[in-house]
Amino acid sequence: MEIEEKRRVIKVQCYTLKDTINFYMRPIEGLTVLLDLDTQQVIEIIDEGKNIPIPNAANTDYRFSRIKKNTQKINLLKPISIEQPNGPSFTIENNHLVKWANWEFHLKPDPRAGVIISRAMVQDPDTGKMRNVMYKGFTSELFVPYMDPSDAWYFKTYMDAGEYGFGLQAMPLDPLNDCPRNAYYMDGVFVAADGTPYVRSNMICVFERYAGDIGWRHAECPITGLPIREVRPKVTLVVRMAASVANYDYIVDWEFQNDGLIRPKVGLSGILMVKGSPYVNMNQVNQNEYLYGTLLSENIIGVIHDHYVTFHLDMDIDGPSNNSFVKVNLQKEMTSFGESPRRSYLKAVRNVAKTEKDAQIKLKLYDPSEFHVINSNKKSRVGNPVGYKVVPGGTAASLLDHDDPPQKRAAFTNNQIWVTPYNESEQWAAGLFVYQSQGDDTLAVWSDRDRAIENKDIVLWYTLGFHHIPCQEDFPIMPTVSSSFEIKPVNFFESNPILNIPPNSPKDLPICKAAASA
Repeated sequence: MEIEEKRRVIKVQCYTLKDTINFYMRPIEGLTVLLDLDTQQVIEIIDEGKNIPIPNAANTDYRFSRIKKNTQKINLLKPISIEQPNGPSFTIENNHLVKWANWEFHLKPDPRAGVIISRAMVQDPDTGKMRNVMYKGFTSELFVPYMDPSDAWYFKTYMDAGEYGFGLQAMPLDPLNDCPRNAYYMDGVFVAADGTPYVRSNMICVFERYAGDIGWRHAECPITGLPIREVRPKVTLVVRMAASVANYDYIVDWEFQNDGLIRPKVGLSGILMVKGSPYVNMNQVNQNEYLYGTLLSENIIGVIHDHYVTFHLDMDIDGPSNNSFVKVNLQKEMTSFGESPRRSYLKAVRNVAKTEKDAQIKLKLYDPSEFHVINSNKKSRVGNPVGYKVVPGGTAASLLDHDDPPQKRAAFTNNQIWVTPYNESEQWAAGLFVYQSQGDDTLAVWSDRDRAIENKDIVLWYTLGFHHIPCQEDFPIMPTVSSSFEIKPVNFFESNPILNIPPNSPKDLPICKAAASA
């Protein structure tokens, strides 16, 4: 819009706090105020919702103390806690160096990224030496576009890290609810706009998780006559942060397994951004009218939107140099006539990416591949290059037109995987300065330079994607929806690295007795 050109402006949406703490569910729809941030003057007041009522406050308060007495409270679960009679197995040295099982890494709160994991190393079970896996990993950017082109909504295409600071929005974690007993808490110390330091207490927690999962197992069936049943429990280490970016809450986990796997995970909760509506029931809506979302309650529409979380993964497989990106494509092969009763099989074809454009990956269900980062100068005992692979998850992809202004700014979501040569200035996928960006300094721009990436110090970028079509269960506050991807060893170890994990024994575990009845 011409009125906004060459100015630092912000649009303010209006809500009411009357009768509920959950003002997000009581928008004054269509009323927006355009402000000039430099002059602090109101440029324009827009009111296009005069015929749209403010949604009712009933049933919008989500606090446990305020839930109506006639609402069924869930008392089906008895208290649960994972006890560690000898304390946790991890240590944190110098407030930042985490050591757990066979892992060692540096942990730092960051005002923009939230959590930074750096110098992640894993111990080789054969040599006992610590081996480099990842130099630095963090959340580079979040892109959240809403799918309503109307005047009060078209601009709602947020960059939560670059525009707000993902770490600056991190809230203190709630012991026993955000994190379990025996968690370690780390504060974030940041600089305010006036240069004074301030503390974000309990910003990060570190804890061990055991949910009854299995690390590995094998049991022989009775036919063999071998009385074998070998099972190992899976215990993992979790680094967690929760950021409340206005209405939405993001839970970010970095989970480490002692088989060498790293799992970044994102959970979405909090409150939907909703739109006021004149409708109280779908039977009032004309068949040809599109609502841009779902009618969640009387006069409330949950607008369709996406979430994209892009991770910067500076991989250092056995060191920073001589790393390459390999696409291992699974291809259908047909057998020759008379060769086999089989008609077809799958063949793995390895292709080493020479330049950045070779490593721009759009995931395809019916053209499957594995994506490896290898050290071509380091071979396993039998001659395979050592490496790690990215195992995709959360594979929703942006459907916005590439020439749409918000998508130009978020062109880093045009592919799910990118690989770039390490460059200290290229850490933030949406560019260093995101406000008023027109997409001229993004991961997509850097990658289109098509620089060499074979046998280099390389950075892998992965984007978790979520399409969110709201539903009534998301009202008035969302149950957490999660997705993750994995960074997993491939020919990095000579064999299963957790063969030496001992099984649980009753003598090692406390016997918990039921609480005495009243």
